This record gives sequence, C-alpha cells and structure tokens, in this order.
Amino acid sequence: MTTTTPPVSRLELDAESTEEEPSVLRLPAVGDDRERDDHGPVTGRAAHLHLHRGSGGGVDLDKAAGAVADLLDALGVDRNANGLEETPARVAKALAEMLTPEPFSVTTFANDEGYDELVVARAIPFASLCEHHLLPFSGFAYVGYLPDERLVGLSKLARLVDHFSRRLQVQERLTAQVANYLQSTLQPKGVGVVLEAEHLCMSLRGVRSGGSRTVTSALKGLVRDDPRTRSEFLSLAGTSG
Repeated sequence: MTTTTPPVSRLELDAESTEEEPSVLRLPAVGDDRERDDHGPVTGRAAHLHLHRGSGGGVDLDKAAGAVADLLDALGVDRNANGLEETPARVAKALAEMLTPEPFSVTTFANDEGYDELVVARAIPFASLCEHHLLPFSGFAYVGYLPDERLVGLSKLARLVDHFSRRLQVQERLTAQVANYLQSTLQPKGVGVVLEAEHLCMSLRGVRSGGSRTVTSALKGLVRDDPRTRSEFLSLAGTSG
C-alpha cells in the first residue's frame, strides 16, 4: 500500500521518454458532459497520454465581458462606480481561466516489479464551477488504484482531477470522469475516487447550510467488489464503508 499527501508533485515518478509514438487523447470541449470510455489501454515501457481541451468551444473574452456588463446592468449595479469599471473584463478572464483545462501528459510506465497494493493520493485540493448556478464548489479528492501491468506518475493523479474540474460540473459526474479515465487507460485491477466538497450554491443561497460538505465516490474493479480492498481504500479516504 502506498499513500501520498500533497504536494503530490514532490512524488512524481515519470518514466523516461522512449522513441515510441505517444498516444493522443482528445477529450470533449469545456461544458461537454459526454465523456468517452474508449481511450483504451497503453503499452510499452513508458507511454505519454496527452490530455487536451477538445476542439471548438473557445472563449470569446470580449463577448463574455459584454455579457457580464449586461448582467450587472440588469441587476441594477452602477458599473461606473469606483472599482467597477474593469469588473466585466476581470470576471470574463476569471471564468475563462476556471473553464479552460491545462493540457498535460499523463505518464504511465510498466509495473516491472509487480507492485500489487493500493496506490492512493490523498487530500488533493480541487475547485470547480457548479453548472446549475455558476458558483464554485471546492474540497479534496482521494484517488487510488490497484495496479496491474502499468503505473502512473503520482503527480498526474492531481493533474487529472484538476483537468476534469476546469469545466462546468456536477460533483457526481466529476467523480465518475476521473475514475473512468483511470480505469480505461491504465486497465488496473481496481480504481477508487472519493470527492468531498463544499458547494457555495448551498452555503450562500437556498438553505444556506454553511460548512456542510458533500461526499461522492466511484469504485471500480476489486476496489468495489473485494470487501478488504474496498474497506482499505475507504479508510484511507477517511470514509467508512
């Protein structure tokens, strides 16, 4: 069993590049909730899977800033007041940043030593935007897998969570997307993902239940089906099960 606690980047175990052609994966554009599970396994001593923002769906900052200005006008806000002149442009840039995944390579490499215990990255901080109210939800992710033939660079687990977070989301789908990607690309014996987050759409409006946190999980393979492995992972993630 291996556990890591942020900063995960200190534990990066990227394999050296080889001459083989890397696989290229093009994920759906920002806001597209149709994730595909047909990425397929990777082979070779070292492989690099490139995560991109999908084609299309580019951000028009001028149009976005104009829309924010119209919204402020509709809400009765005086945009000429001190400090508000540049607010539409600032909001547009902030939303563009939060909704644009950073491309990166997911490094995997052969499990030459036959490591067969859980690998878990704990308390990975993340933030995303709720697609229902455009308000943030943020918290921590716990991502683990039971290796088979391939391992993944540890810091890439955190980068993977960040990648899927940078789009309009719901927590349930975000949890499933991270788990599905790891299962389909690594082909491990099992995958476990737990997300715990506070939603400002609950804290600042409606029931105004400040401090409440939502927990979601996605378990696959032996992490789901084997009671001992399931219990071990949920214990490491701070969740009884």
